[in-house]
Amino acid sequence: MNHQETLTAYLAAFVAELVQTGVKDVVVSPGSRSTPMAMVMAEHPDIQLHIHIDERSAAFFALGIAKVTNKPVAILCTSGTAAANYFPAIVEANYSRVPLIVLTADRPHELREVGAPQAIDQIHLYGKHVKWFAEMALPEKSNEIIRYARTICARAAALALQAPAGPVHLNFPFREPLIPNLTADIFEMSERPLGYVKVRNGELTISEDLVKAIALKLKGIENGIIVCGDIADDKFASAVAILAEKLNYPILADPLSQLRSGKHSLKSVVEVYDTFLRNADAKTSLKPDVILRFGAMPISKALSIFLKENQQADQYVVDGAGGWRDPNALTSEMLFCNESWFCEKLAASVEGNIKRNYLDKWIAINNLTKDQFMPIRDSAELSEGKLFYQLAEMLPEGATLFVGNSMPIRDLDSFFLKNDLSIKIIANRGANGIDGIVSTALGAALYSKPLYLVLGDLTFFHDLNGLLAAKLYQIDIHIILINNNGGGIFSFLPQSEHPKHFELLFGTPLNIEFEHAVRMFNGKFTKIENWDHLRSAMGNSRENKGINVYEIVTRRDTNLTEHRELWSAVSQEISKYVKGYEE
Repeated sequence: MNHQETLTAYLAAFVAELVQTGVKDVVVSPGSRSTPMAMVMAEHPDIQLHIHIDERSAAFFALGIAKVTNKPVAILCTSGTAAANYFPAIVEANYSRVPLIVLTADRPHELREVGAPQAIDQIHLYGKHVKWFAEMALPEKSNEIIRYARTICARAAALALQAPAGPVHLNFPFREPLIPNLTADIFEMSERPLGYVKVRNGELTISEDLVKAIALKLKGIENGIIVCGDIADDKFASAVAILAEKLNYPILADPLSQLRSGKHSLKSVVEVYDTFLRNADAKTSLKPDVILRFGAMPISKALSIFLKENQQADQYVVDGAGGWRDPNALTSEMLFCNESWFCEKLAASVEGNIKRNYLDKWIAINNLTKDQFMPIRDSAELSEGKLFYQLAEMLPEGATLFVGNSMPIRDLDSFFLKNDLSIKIIANRGANGIDGIVSTALGAALYSKPLYLVLGDLTFFHDLNGLLAAKLYQIDIHIILINNNGGGIFSFLPQSEHPKHFELLFGTPLNIEFEHAVRMFNGKFTKIENWDHLRSAMGNSRENKGINVYEIVTRRDTNLTEHRELWSAVSQEISKYVKGYEE
């Protein structure tokens, strides 16, 4: 049997099994050593192939697809530094629990460590940032090796999905010649045509008796809070809302919890805690005795400090993926079970809390804080705070909002108020980096429409080449570009108190006219003049295809002043309220 037939049979078995596991989308970056796998994948009728030239952007593009579909996405590249360019997205996938199947082509063993071109050490290239690594066998057509290829594929897909979801890495050594034989029906599978091995992933659970024991502990405890971070479960919002109303506990809803927007009950949702938990009087008055926490750690630093300061409180962390989300080492009980199931069972078991003084205090302070947003709401100046305050009014029902890191995600946390529009909010908060945001959003936009991306100028610049995917595949996306000419978040950090080298090291103004870059990718660019202009531009372009960019020019110093004046005004009013309440 010749090499070409062996190579084709081996890879056809792997690719056929990949489809059987449920993988639909594959993102391929062109290269020579990956030729046989790429050609076989292109031949399969059930694979949606996306070609992305830049491996870094390609991996983030796949991350976005997997993030919104909750299904594994495969990425394929050639050997050498191409594989290294996958690293940032793999790190993000690992920490944000997104399933990726990373396929890297490699030189065969005899061409390693001998000076062969485009050959680097790819064994365990991504270290502990992948859940599993396998160095694949060289292609053979024996029954044993064909079964091996199919089994490894099924195992990789299952492990990528197994909670906590994440990336897996398979490294394929290929000898030349690299061209497979595509003349025959290469995917004809006589043995187990419906998949070689089925892997059944179950859910972590605890006993209902334990839930009842926790319900008993909560009996009569009025001062309790529910903290919800990033969580991907469509049933969770309704389940936790019912639990909160049974306990009369406020829900401190991170914007990525999907609790600030939707058709579930919003009565217990508190959303502007990041502003009022900066006030010492508020924190003292709102001191909890018990904390129920779901999902990832919240974005708000003020909330994280508040949780850390209340070491006396019993803290229950519920995680259906069995992770260890406890950076402050304050958890009383770590509960590994499905979050929605836990809420439903606890709501059914706990004795309803009649008292609601504590809840009413949280809601009163939350409403008092929102009243202080009037200067931002009524401001005619283009500002970052007002943008997020108004987004709920500007976005259509059912839209997906992707938010960049640094200041945008923090302003979203501060100013995006609860509403019933079912706006889904997503972000790359695994490693919190600014790289790959455009590519991730474009991947998400394939399956989440309409999608709006809000990001800063540094983040946009960092992944400008990601726009190529929108041009190649006619992906519709609306990008709100906040251009404050540099790193706005650093103005809020201690570095800003040392102005001598601040602009050089941290402010980093780019002075870029982004319109030229957007036009290069056939995008439409609008420089926003005022709020009415933004509202009309977004409304008029709602049906526009392709890339739509709306640039809002702001000033970093003005943004800092606006935030500090708001915090000062809120602090004064809350201190008055708390003192009057306690009297």
